[in-house]
Amino acid sequence: MKRIDFEHGTITGNILGAALPMLVAQILSLLYNIVDRIYIARIPEVGTTALGAVGLCFPIIVIITAFSNLFGSGGAPLFSINRGKGDTKKAETIMNTSFSMMCICGVVLMVIGMLFASPILVLFGASEEGLSYAYPYMMIYLIGTVPSMIATGMNPFINAQGYATSGMLSVTIGAVANLILDPLFIFGLHLGIQGAAIATIISQTLSAAYVFYFLRKKSELKVRMLSKAEWKVCGADAKNIVSLGSAGFIMQLTNSLVTICCNSVLSGIGGDVYISVMTIVSSIRQMVETPIYAMNEGTSPILSYNYGAQRPKRVRKAIRVMTCMILIYTAIIWSVIIFAPEFLIGIFSSDKELLVDAVEALKLYFAAFIFMDLQYIGQTVFKSLNKKKQAIFFSLLRKVFIVVPLTYLFPYTFHMGTRGVFLAEPISNVIGGSLCFITMLAIVMPELKKMKEENYE
Repeated sequence: MKRIDFEHGTITGNILGAALPMLVAQILSLLYNIVDRIYIARIPEVGTTALGAVGLCFPIIVIITAFSNLFGSGGAPLFSINRGKGDTKKAETIMNTSFSMMCICGVVLMVIGMLFASPILVLFGASEEGLSYAYPYMMIYLIGTVPSMIATGMNPFINAQGYATSGMLSVTIGAVANLILDPLFIFGLHLGIQGAAIATIISQTLSAAYVFYFLRKKSELKVRMLSKAEWKVCGADAKNIVSLGSAGFIMQLTNSLVTICCNSVLSGIGGDVYISVMTIVSSIRQMVETPIYAMNEGTSPILSYNYGAQRPKRVRKAIRVMTCMILIYTAIIWSVIIFAPEFLIGIFSSDKELLVDAVEALKLYFAAFIFMDLQYIGQTVFKSLNKKKQAIFFSLLRKVFIVVPLTYLFPYTFHMGTRGVFLAEPISNVIGGSLCFITMLAIVMPELKKMKEENYE
């Protein structure tokens, strides 16, 4: 089984070796996530309403994903840093602590979600009609909470050991299953929106089973639940994992917060049709962000490993390669969004009336998307080098302190209507992204220079 050599391989080769399988995995994961929406939007007579209802479930799904990344993205960089130092025992302890916390958290989230799904969906802006579709979808989806968290949260530990192709395969299994099962359950068995949820949890379970099998039987370091004795002494590791993972957790949680705020405002000033517009815009964003995420996550273990091994030259080069790759990709995809929005929107809906509103919304939302790259790059470096405070601060800055206030100020105070909701995003990209990147350069580059001067390679 081929592994990536983080220590001696070329930086560009390592990043491509990790990022390309991850890109394939993320594209398949994207299909895994959006194929429900594509099929749901084409359910006869109720497609547009049902699509909007699934959009109301996004915040809850994002919250579940955020918790899986709290432990996975928090643990994987620490895991890689300790591997770089040669401390494999510590690395394995960190992985097992992450896994144990993830499983317990998954059960708790499932129970809370099932008890309060209806009032939560109403709080998120569900109308009576929307709730009739969103509630059954959500209740079925919640059954797969633990498998979903294992599949998402433990996959970084496969990649962190250099098994990028196996990490890709874990996602492929679930994605292919979902592509096959969705039309079967939705249309073949006439289960509608409930069928989409059933297909999703079966697919997530298959992915989780493979991830657990690989980390238990095939990988260099083996995963398991912590024993009672280990729970008593793992407090420091758990704290470090949660502390580092908080950056990604907050970023995803604030994405959920923004979606809730947007849906609430749009429901009041634009009606259910604009909930569907926001669902489409969010789905397109998920599509175009997928390769960026793959590049970031493909670079992260390389940054962490070489930082732990005290190799500043390789860390700097990894940052440069990642930055160039992301900027080139974004320039291309941004052009497609601005000049051919109808093509992207058409993937999710053929509703002509919806298309008119969605085109304007999409162009506004992505007007300054290239600045978002700076946020991604800065956040990835902070997370990978265990810079907890900076990672958390910039996660909060862009969404909580910029987007959320503007989402309410523009439509109501400045009377910009629905346009104001979508305009808040590009403004936050310019301000938050620029500040994050500049701060990263000001903090990380001097540290790497000092590390080099201390006669490390």
